[in-house]
Amino acid sequence: MEKEIKMPRLREEMKEGVLCAWLKEEGESFKKGEPLYEIETDKVVNQVEAEEDGVLEKQLVEEGDVVPCGEKIGEVRVDE
Repeated sequence: MEKEIKMPRLREEMKEGVLCAWLKEEGESFKKGEPLYEIETDKVVNQVEAEEDGVLEKQLVEEGDVVPCGEKIGEVRVDE
């Protein structure tokens, strides 16, 4: 099943974040709890972990891009 990865809102006042790094490449599998990417907000870098096992299908934004919260940044395939 295909799912979207969206820029998370880590705090109430957060409007956007910088995608610092993808920690998985397209086509690479991951397990629940593994970090997928890093985002920077107010000079703090946060790793965002996978919510379930899957494969990173597509990276839709580049490292260094500023992305509004809720915007689609990638696609994953997860097993049901």
